[in-house]
Amino acid sequence: MSLLTSAPTLGFELRAPAIIFPPAMNEPILQLDLPGITKVRSGKVREVYDLGDAFLLVASDRISAFDVIMPNGIPRKGEVLTQISHFWFEKFASIVPNHLLAKADDPLPKNLQPFAAQLARRSMIVKKAKPLAIECIVRGYLSGSGWKEYKKSQTVCGIQLSAGLTESAELPEPIFTPSTKAEAGHDENISFAEACKIVGTDLATQARDLSLMIYKAGRDYARQRGIIIADTKFEFGLFEGKLILIDEVLTPDSSRFWPADQYAPGRGQPSFDKQFVRDYLETLTWDKTPPGPVLPADVVAKTSAKYLEAYEKLTGRKL
Repeated sequence: MSLLTSAPTLGFELRAPAIIFPPAMNEPILQLDLPGITKVRSGKVREVYDLGDAFLLVASDRISAFDVIMPNGIPRKGEVLTQISHFWFEKFASIVPNHLLAKADDPLPKNLQPFAAQLARRSMIVKKAKPLAIECIVRGYLSGSGWKEYKKSQTVCGIQLSAGLTESAELPEPIFTPSTKAEAGHDENISFAEACKIVGTDLATQARDLSLMIYKAGRDYARQRGIIIADTKFEFGLFEGKLILIDEVLTPDSSRFWPADQYAPGRGQPSFDKQFVRDYLETLTWDKTPPGPVLPADVVAKTSAKYLEAYEKLTGRKL
């Protein structure tokens, strides 16, 4: 029996859930309406609600770029992010404990059943962990801001690398490059020593070692499924004094996903993630401040298809 179905204070039912689909499968869910359920935080993509003994995390279909939320979303994006995270949480359960209190197919608690159309496949019920005050970033390939820094100083986040590397080149070994968590604006890259000052040496070391271990395991699996995970961001939290994996894991929002059959170092790569949206925005004269421009229908459709393709390639299942 899962922890979800054994938590009486949340009103869980043991019966199998009915399959309830959102009102319009091609209409993105940008805002949630859950009367009587206390919202504690609203992020760029996720909403967090307090269920008493647990949190409810819901991934909307909002999409952000350059720290700006676009006015229109990507249909089914929230489902993809949630279901990919469920997949990895289960796969990595033997490596590191995580915050899940329910499996992907477990029924919703009784008090959430009225909202099943909004929550179906895009919500997680999780432990109330205290997040670490650092982002745990692992880079396996030279891309994005790492490539820009390398061209200037032959370093990435201050870590010295060998000469002669090209854009999108695979690094000899993945590197751990933590950052701060900014309440607004951009996170700032910090050294491992600075991470130790923020969360303590023991926790920083444990988070670093787990991040590298999980990334390598996920990278190797994904490569067999035709996806290169170039880099990623992990979140860890403390629950009952132990470090656990939280938030999302190796999704197209937290990682760079590249199609392995099109990989060629020395240039930027096609992707399964929101880089497609970023590339479109770079063609505009928009100054990258709110409000963001409305995304054209073809950009929305292609991005949605990329997210779904990433899920299908990784899991071998249709969503």
